Amino acid sequence: MLLAPPVTPPRDLPTLLRSQGYAVLDAQGVCELTGCALGELLAFAPSWNDLPADAYLKDGGHYRRRRHSSFVVDGPAVTQAPHRAHWQPLEYNALHGGMERWFEPMQAAVVAAPAWPKLLRALAQVSSGLRGPQPWYVEAHQFRIDTAGGIGRPTPEGAHRDGVDLVAVFLVGRESVKGGETRVFQADGPAGQRFTLSEPWSVLLLDDERVIHETTPIQPMGAPGHRDTLVLTFRANGFQGVP
Repeated sequence: MLLAPPVTPPRDLPTLLRSQGYAVLDAQGVCELTGCALGELLAFAPSWNDLPADAYLKDGGHYRRRRHSSFVVDGPAVTQAPHRAHWQPLEYNALHGGMERWFEPMQAAVVAAPAWPKLLRALAQVSSGLRGPQPWYVEAHQFRIDTAGGIGRPTPEGAHRDGVDLVAVFLVGRESVKGGETRVFQADGPAGQRFTLSEPWSVLLLDDERVIHETTPIQPMGAPGHRDTLVLTFRANGFQGVP
C-alpha cells in the first residue's frame, strides 16, 4: 500500500518551505504554480523513452538512464548554458562526488517546448522567495530507474543533500514497480516523513540547506518496470564545479 504524500495548495508553499523545509504539490498544484496545462507536461513523457545509460554508477548497476542540461534563469529570461559536466563534492555525494560526469543533453524539442521555461521561471520565483531575488543556476536531470536487472536504486548514494538552494523532484511516471518511497529528514534533527509520489507531475520541493532526502529502491511487479523523474536544482552564485 502506498503512503499518500502530504499535498499542499500552492498558496501555502512559501510558508511550508520556510517552516519545515519541504512541500509536495499534486499535478493540479503544479499547473497552478507554473501556468502550464497538464497536457503540456504529459507531452514530455515520451522523451524519457530515449535516455542513454548512465555509465558512472559505482555500484556496478545498469538500472539508471539519464540526460542532463543546465540553464540560467534571470528574471523572465531563461537561457540554456553551454553543455557542461555534472559535478558534486564528496561531502554531498559520497558515492559519485568528486568527479566530472558527462551526460547527453536534453533533447532540443523538450527544451524548446513552451512549458519548459514556464517550469523554470516558476521554480526560480520559489527559490527567490527563499533566498531573495537573483539569477538562478539550474541543472535539469531526466532519470529513468528500471528493474530489468531486478532492483533499481533511485538514490544509490543514500540520504543526501545536493549542495544547492532548491531541489524539485517531479514524478513523471511509474510503471510495474513497487517501492520508490520518498523519505525526507531534517538535516539537523530527528524529524522526518515518508510517502510515495505516484501521480504524474506531482512534485516534492526541498530547501536543500535544511533537509536531506532519499528514495528507496524499486522492484518489479511481474514484468520489469521503471520509475521516471525530472529533478531540477536551483543554486545561487553559479553552478557547482571542480574547485
